[in-house]
Amino acid sequence: MTAELNTLRAEVRAWLEANKPAAWRPAMTNVAQEDFVALQKDWFGKMVDAGYATTHWPEGWSGGGRSLSEQKVIFEEIARADAPRLILYFVALYHAACTLFECGSEAQKEKYLPGILKGEIWCQGFSEPNAGSDLASLKTRAERRGDKYIVNGQKTWSTMAQYADRCLLLARTDKSGPPQAGLTYLLLDMKSPGVSVVPISQITGDDEFAEIFFDDVEVPIEDLVGEEGNGWAVAQATLASERGLTLVELTQRMQFGLRLLADTMKARGKDSDPVIRHELGALIPQVDAACAVADQYLQKRITGTEQVGDASIVKLYYAQVLRKLVALGTKVNGLEGQYHGGFMRGATQETGNWTLDFMNSYNWSIAGGSNEVQRNILSERMLGMPREPKTWQLDEGGKS
Repeated sequence: MTAELNTLRAEVRAWLEANKPAAWRPAMTNVAQEDFVALQKDWFGKMVDAGYATTHWPEGWSGGGRSLSEQKVIFEEIARADAPRLILYFVALYHAACTLFECGSEAQKEKYLPGILKGEIWCQGFSEPNAGSDLASLKTRAERRGDKYIVNGQKTWSTMAQYADRCLLLARTDKSGPPQAGLTYLLLDMKSPGVSVVPISQITGDDEFAEIFFDDVEVPIEDLVGEEGNGWAVAQATLASERGLTLVELTQRMQFGLRLLADTMKARGKDSDPVIRHELGALIPQVDAACAVADQYLQKRITGTEQVGDASIVKLYYAQVLRKLVALGTKVNGLEGQYHGGFMRGATQETGNWTLDFMNSYNWSIAGGSNEVQRNILSERMLGMPREPKTWQLDEGGKS
């Protein structure tokens, strides 16, 4: 840690103390959509003005050009201060922006990046009812007609789609070749005629996700990213933007979760319970290990030594430790505490509302690639084990 990074840490910490929204957790609990959106937009504007929302953008953009080491310091302080996550803008700041920087045309960058800084909200149109982890099997069609694509189909589990202005859309333009070869990447205006959004009510009572339906929706040819049929490669750039600093932030937020757990133990009179203390003692080094693994992964990115599967290690371990953390919080909270009393819009997994956190923790066993997918990546790409069979057939005797 250099003197310059220590100075930056002090600056970020002081700014957060002065600007972090007061009592933001209650302000996002059991509130109407417009109240949640207003809080997120206000916090987003402050973060952009301070240059802390777009530290991963290239030099020349507000806050851009920061080294990965500097970005890490900023993310650590945001997590440790328990400042709100910019959940409403995650797709715009990372998925959309990083895809445009890597694969977009200059005209697309000039058209869309300023809008993101002004608060435009984006969603991701990848997953479908029968194409989640197996994204290459998606069915949504985009048919080229002159200077437009006509889109028909359905997407699901699209985070915050009901608030979105634009959508990163992956659609099929060709069925004749390998599944990946027939996909095309489009930028879609969510206000276009033929787009309808249906929020999905979750077990927590929140509707963080939504379904999107497309009925003869027109997308101009200038909103094609990359070449037609090369959408799979562009999508990999989108998904890669979730790695690195996001994993550092999430693991750091588990440290705050430990503090919330200690507070719950005191409030429930369990801080002297030898069994609970033993379980907490076993959990603390696992949280520390998750932070260390995320830091190690980021260091590999900084030094250019990242290997396929490194991100899967962090993602898989984070999901497992998070589940243990919130399960212990739910246990400490007892039977009375199982009534979660309402949902928090855009909640993280360490809110201190342990029943809500426990239900939300299952998201991370699926989102960004399920635990099973991560294990497959590790076994096949890092350990060189045989690929998992894609299909199973039964013989006449009923055996596979």
